[in-house]
Amino acid sequence: MKTPIPRKSLPTRSQASRSGGIVSSSHLVSPRSVELSEFEFGLIVAWNAFSRWAVRCMAAAGCPDLTITDVLLVHHLCHRARNKKLADICFVLNYEDTHVVAYSLKKLVAAGLAQAEKAGKEVFYSPTAQGEAFVQKYREVREECLVKSLDTELNADIGELARLLRTMSGMYDQAARAATSL
Repeated sequence: MKTPIPRKSLPTRSQASRSGGIVSSSHLVSPRSVELSEFEFGLIVAWNAFSRWAVRCMAAAGCPDLTITDVLLVHHLCHRARNKKLADICFVLNYEDTHVVAYSLKKLVAAGLAQAEKAGKEVFYSPTAQGEAFVQKYREVREECLVKSLDTELNADIGELARLLRTMSGMYDQAARAATSL
């Protein structure tokens, strides 16, 4: 049985506030990196905002009742006009739970947005013409509601942030492997 950490060793809410960080879990704030806790809170808020946006944008494009996973998959199926295997989709989008992706792909096929084609033992997925049309409409809504209001001077910062997110995702993946081996 693990011994609980004494409460006094954890940072208090006021200590986290004094550090200037806006965090969701003050008990995780480390003296070595308040910024990491700030980043994680920003990531949580940004992911939820992005998810809400993508689902509502797809609904505005005429395709309601999709989850964020469904929306991401239909976009990925349209990416570079290549048929994709389940394993490759999971790898590129960094999904660990293949059953979640498989279920979503079945929903997209049933909705007429994707098609499955068996080649030997492999199943390849691609968008249908209807799926491509909804993705094109999504792009139009995105341009009107999001891109149009974007300050183009932020584009360089957005590019840097994208690179940082990819770097951090690698760090989180490595930390997850390390935690699994404990």
